[in-house]
Amino acid sequence: MKRIILTYLTALSCTAAMAQETIYPAPPQGKTVYLINGVIHAGNGQVFQTGSLVFTNGKITAVGNNLPAPSADGIVVDLKGKHVYPGVIAPLTSLGLTEVEAVRSTNDFSEVGEINPSVRSLVAYNTDSKVINTLRSNGILLAQVTPEGGMIPGSSSVVQLDAWNWEDAAYKKDGAIHFYMPSLLPPPSLPGRFPITKDRAEEFAEKTGKVRAFLSEAKAYYQEDKHSAVNLKFEAVRKLFTKEQKLFIHCNLVKEMLVAVDFAKEFGIDVVIAGGADSWIIADVLKQNNIAVVLGQPHSLPVTADDDVDQPYKTAAQLQQAGVLFCLSNEGFWQQRNLPFEAGTASAYGLSKEEALTAVTLNAAKILGIDKTTGSLETGKDANIVISTGDLLDMRSSIVTQAFIQGREINLDNKHKQLYERYKHKYGLK
Repeated sequence: MKRIILTYLTALSCTAAMAQETIYPAPPQGKTVYLINGVIHAGNGQVFQTGSLVFTNGKITAVGNNLPAPSADGIVVDLKGKHVYPGVIAPLTSLGLTEVEAVRSTNDFSEVGEINPSVRSLVAYNTDSKVINTLRSNGILLAQVTPEGGMIPGSSSVVQLDAWNWEDAAYKKDGAIHFYMPSLLPPPSLPGRFPITKDRAEEFAEKTGKVRAFLSEAKAYYQEDKHSAVNLKFEAVRKLFTKEQKLFIHCNLVKEMLVAVDFAKEFGIDVVIAGGADSWIIADVLKQNNIAVVLGQPHSLPVTADDDVDQPYKTAAQLQQAGVLFCLSNEGFWQQRNLPFEAGTASAYGLSKEEALTAVTLNAAKILGIDKTTGSLETGKDANIVISTGDLLDMRSSIVTQAFIQGREINLDNKHKQLYERYKHKYGLK
């Protein structure tokens, strides 16, 4: 019987080995790479027609026109007019924290309880998720892995999307704490969204009061020279008060955002509005208080029935005009693959194409605190680069042909492409 079981297990392990993914992280960059004759979109508003870009050891060493001739031992890639972009950055995503929404065992994005700032989403990040490769194929190379559940579910981290494990993936660890502010609106399933009921307002006041009390105690704890006991929750938010971390407050209505502004003033911390559907109404207030906005999914309905039906498309341009630092985000995890195209929609409603690109690259990097190393194609920054035959922000013409993360050329294959080829073969399609 033991022999039969051993034989079965051996066969099972062999089958599993044969079924393993053939997509794995790329090795470190070897030779210097010269990208020539391309349209270089730097991500900071600059565009170099028939430009060149050089990177070595994972860093960009030159970008622009009329660069010196390539060295004999380098790799020269003639782009023949293709477009070159900085890698797109996806904020506020549960990528790698969930695989199949309907299967509970694959979901690892929330913990029990309302206030859990010591929870780190980074350590739960699954680099083997099949969803990751579908994002890379559309030019998304970095993501902010964000926890959910409760009011303060923990810290988020930025990861690069080509790694063996979460340690390799970590790009900026625990850069933000998240506060999911209770909504003043009734649940979407209930008919009618206004007026705000008394019960809803009381619940809002009670829960925001709990978070305010927690932050007050945490600040007092931070200001103490010595502690009789270590408080893990207070320790987790210590860097808020040194401004090494930011507090992302998830809210949409004007009244909610004004409370978020009060939090920034009261505790002297850096606050970022996450969602910000009505941010266009108080853009001047946000600008005065130096509060950035991570706009929620642009391809959505307005928050209230009184808003223009295309308000979510226009909000980005209105914030741009007001001088508010903002970037674009999407909801969920697999949906992030459409982020470049949502920037394209914003470019059709008031933003220029380069401003729209900046909204998913350099602006996102600034808000996440990684703009010194990525977000634009500039000398000294990481070589996080996307090459497309067409406009990256246009789903009709965007075809990503190559991508590099820290100078490593990554595999752009994914499960979707594999299934496409599989059934083309099955039915003899060409």
